Amino acid sequence: MGENHVYRKLIQSKDLISFKVRIKESDLFILCDKKLVRETEEALLKYRQDIERYIYFNPCFRETLKSFTIEENMPPIVKCMSEASKKAGVGPMAAVAGAIAEFVGKDLLTCCKQVIVENGGDIFMRITRQRKVGIYAGDSPLSGRIALQIEPDETPLGICTSAGSFGHSLSLGEADAVVILSSDTALADATATAVGNIIKEEKDIKRGLKFLRNISGIKGGLIVRGEKLGAWGKLNIIRGH
Repeated sequence: MGENHVYRKLIQSKDLISFKVRIKESDLFILCDKKLVRETEEALLKYRQDIERYIYFNPCFRETLKSFTIEENMPPIVKCMSEASKKAGVGPMAAVAGAIAEFVGKDLLTCCKQVIVENGGDIFMRITRQRKVGIYAGDSPLSGRIALQIEPDETPLGICTSAGSFGHSLSLGEADAVVILSSDTALADATATAVGNIIKEEKDIKRGLKFLRNISGIKGGLIVRGEKLGAWGKLNIIRGH
């Protein structure tokens, strides 16, 4: 995974147990107060099957870069992705990593009190003590120098990242990092993609912030491009390492 997962070192915790679960494209890094490998595998397989089965009958769901028609009989995770994509104006697969992180994380919370699920730079967390999440922004001089401080009463919370300058996720922009916070992790993921598509140069940061402010359900976000950082919303930005 190399550089694509170097940011995992910036997910701060000294008291939780960490482990990884990987099924096909899904590569989860879990921090939890219990080692729940089997439970994570079962949850991940269940939600992947829901998505894969829906795609089998509706191939457009995987390919489209536009919002997808919401149907009442959709599996819950598919419907969640569709609703997020409609709000953010992107395709539903832009929300897949965040949706999986949240749905798996909520299943694990039936067995534990604290969990952090990271899936390709997208995080779902429920915590009982203050945590710090570092911001990895590729080659930007700000990379690793800033972090978000998250309080227990802010969770459950989704923290999702999109980047155009590194990583393998589809982005039409050149942001070093777009980080979005929402109680709906799928929405945070879709919005991070949408904002990331806007950012080509440092001057686009202002336009990206204006865009995310207008999406209902977003708690806050920050954008890093080169030496510049822009932020909006309820964020506690602190010094990183």
